[in-house]
Parts: sequence; structure tokens; C-alpha cells
Amino acid sequence: MNIWIFNHYAITPDLPGGTRHYDLSKELVKRGHRVTIFASDFVHYIYKYHRTTPSKKVVEENVDGIQWVWIRTFPYAGNNQRRIANMIDFGWRVFWVAFRRRERPDIVIGSSPHLFTPLAAYLVARRFRVPFMMEVRDLWPQVFIDIGRLREQSIVTRLLRLLEKFLYERAKRIIILGTQMQEKIAACGISKDKISWIPNGTDLSRFKSTACDFSDGDEFKVMYIGAHGPTNALDTLIEAASIIQKLGLSKIKFVLVGDGPEKQKLMGLSNQLGLSNVEFRNPVPKTKIPEVLSKADVLVATYEVSFSSSGGSLNKLNDYMAVGKPVVLAVETAYNPVEKAKCGFTVPPRNSQALADAIMELYEMSPEDRKIMGERGRQYVEEFHDVRRLADKLEQMITGIA
Repeated sequence: MNIWIFNHYAITPDLPGGTRHYDLSKELVKRGHRVTIFASDFVHYIYKYHRTTPSKKVVEENVDGIQWVWIRTFPYAGNNQRRIANMIDFGWRVFWVAFRRRERPDIVIGSSPHLFTPLAAYLVARRFRVPFMMEVRDLWPQVFIDIGRLREQSIVTRLLRLLEKFLYERAKRIIILGTQMQEKIAACGISKDKISWIPNGTDLSRFKSTACDFSDGDEFKVMYIGAHGPTNALDTLIEAASIIQKLGLSKIKFVLVGDGPEKQKLMGLSNQLGLSNVEFRNPVPKTKIPEVLSKADVLVATYEVSFSSSGGSLNKLNDYMAVGKPVVLAVETAYNPVEKAKCGFTVPPRNSQALADAIMELYEMSPEDRKIMGERGRQYVEEFHDVRRLADKLEQMITGIA
């Protein structure tokens, strides 16, 4: 089958960020399918172009059997109006790039978070008279209501609600990343029978088959890896570091790897608090993630918005658990793999004291107990989040429709 995937933020493993569609597509190619991914060439995590030029706005390449179409879009830095312009720009450009292609797909998949990408996918699917599938990674506009960026009764919210329902109704199948999304989508008048859960997964071949050994040096490393954005609530982690430093626990060091619009502000907060136990590092390609994570003793994920209603599947958790290290999760979420696997602690979001207490409890544990805890996470990922199992489910869904 010839499968087209529209994902504004899709990346290859040589770039920082999540590789959900690369991983799934690589597995589909192994099964004999052809896959083309349409993505923006402006990389969200580093705010740079990497393939296109002003004179060559569309670049195609084959990456591990996947046909990749990079589209040059409007640049931006941070979560502002320029980013909204970038979303609209991608929706418009990807529609025309795909519309003019001579080959015919068998199915077109449009992935959120924003709705302009699945809208373009639907219009292209209609042009070729093939099925359209929608993937919902975050619920728009609900996520903006949850974080206070939009009012429920505003004109923008109402328009986005109309577009959301329009796409749900026309999708042959809806893929959700968070189980709790089903009720919200069903409330739009959509049958639950056409909603399927395929969470984020990880390619376990990138990780060692067993949990990595813990460092036996003088430092106890607490690591976060990923975006430094307003919804990541990393100031809570900085405040937890301040609490721990005041207690004189000098061996506990915090390492934040990544980039984003809040990074400079976080560095300023660290300096303001006079912290000597916090280190900021640049983002790393996906291929380097296992090596970097293996240097940590504890891995942390924090988030601003509640995942109980609007959020999807926390991508970094799969990598955290695959490397076999204990996890502290500061997120309110309906689906909590850390809790299910018993591979760490869950604390309330926006509670720096609870976060610090959890880190200190892990610090006081023996290395053997932490290793056993981490191994439980690895086992859970192998059973429920191995990308090969998720690709099987996606393949069955696609072939059943097309």
C-alpha cells in the first residue's frame, strides 16, 4: 500500500525531538508498504531549517526506505503569533505540494496537534478519492482552554470546535494517543467504534536489552531531556533543585538537556537562586538519546497542563523507561505508565516540594533497589510500547480501511 502521512513536526533520528512517525513508518516499510511523510523543514526544537533553501523550498529524500518531503515554512521562535502563522503556512503549503503529486496514495493520515495539518490531509484525500485517517495527539482547542489561553465561548474557540468536529466526522478512523481522549471525541457525536488508541512507543533496538548500570561516581544525576517550553513547567524542577541545595545535598546534580522558548528564563531563574547544582545542555539528536539518558540516575518529566483530558501520550516516558532508570513524573494524567509499571514516583504537577521529596527518596535508596525499579519500567515498555507492536496495530487498521 501507498501510505501518506502529514505531520508538521515529524523528524528523522538525526534531529532532536520525537520520532513517532519515523519509527512506525520504518516498520511499515519492512512489511512491504510504501510510506511518504510530509513535514516542515523548520525544526521546532532548534528553530532552524536543515534541508531546504530560499531557492529550493521543497526537498525530497529517502530515509531508511521512507520517502520524506521537507517543506520550507514561515520561521518563528517561541509560542507567539509567528508560530500560528507557521502552522497556517504549513497547512497551505503541504496541501499544494501533495495535491500536485502524480502518484496516487491508498490512504492519507493527518496528524495534529494543530488542525490545519489534518484539514490539508482530508482535502488531499478527497482530491485522490481515498480514505482519510486523523491522528489526535492533543485535543484542539481543549488544550488551550485547559491552560487558560482561550475562553470556552470565544469566537476562536467556537471556530476551532467546528473544524474539529468537521474533521472527526469525515475521518474513516481516528487514532488517539491518550485513552481519555475517547470520551471527549465521543461527546462531539462521534461513534467510539471508529476511535483507536495507539500511544507513543519506542524503538527498543536503540537501547540496551537490559537496564543500564547506575553511575557509581560522586554525583547523583537527575536529568530532564526535551523541550523547554511554557507547558513543560521546568521552573518547578529548578525550584526543587533550590530546595535540595539548601539542604546541603551537594551530590545531587540536575541536568536539563534541550532547548525552547523558556530556556533563557530558566537559566536566569537558576542564576537568581544562586544554584550550583543545575546544568543546562544543548539538545541532542534522537540517535544520541539512549547514550545521554544512560548517564542519569533518575529521570524527571514535568508538565504544566493536566493530561487528564486534553493531552496525549508523553513521548519521553518511553525513552526514560526503555533505558531502565527510575522516573519521577510530575503530571496529572489519566494513563500513567510510571504508576502502572511501578518504576518510579508520581507527584502533583507544580509542586516543587513534592518533586524534591521524591528525588531525595530515590537518592536514599540503594543502587540495587533503584535498578530493580528501573528494570520494571523497561519490561513495561517491552510489553506495551514496543514500536513493532504498535506498527502491527496501525497496519491492521490501515489495511482494514483501504
